[in-house]
Amino acid sequence: MDIREISGYSFSFIGDAVFTLRVREFFIQKGYQSSKILQGLCNGYNSAKGQTKVYERLKAENFFTEEEMDAYRRGRNHINHIPKNGDLQTYECASGLEAVCGYLYLTDPDRLNVFFEEVFKGGIHNE
Repeated sequence: MDIREISGYSFSFIGDAVFTLRVREFFIQKGYQSSKILQGLCNGYNSAKGQTKVYERLKAENFFTEEEMDAYRRGRNHINHIPKNGDLQTYECASGLEAVCGYLYLTDPDRLNVFFEEVFKGGIHNE
C-alpha cells in the first residue's frame, strides 16, 4: 500500500474509528462505568467541536509535523456537505484531525501513541 495514494477521506474514515476507540478506552481506564457519564465525557472529545478544540490546542503547541499537516489538509478538504449539527469550518477541522489520526495509525504507531498522550493532556473535559 502506497500511503501517498490513500485519499484524505480514507484517512479520516479510519481515523474516526481509531480516535473514538482511544477516547472510549481513556475513560474506561479512568474508571467510569455509567453509560450516561461515559457518553457525555466521550462526546467532549469525539464531537466535531471537541476534535476542533484538540486540533487548535495541538496546533498552538506546534505539535504537528509537516507530513501530519499534509494529512490534515487532505482530510479537511474532502468535505463536501454542510453538517446538520454544526458549521462547515468546525466539521472540516474535525475531519482533518481524524485524518491525522488515520495517517498515524497507518504509518507510525509510536507517533500515534505520542499524539494521544498530547490529546489527553486536555483532561477529562478536553480543556
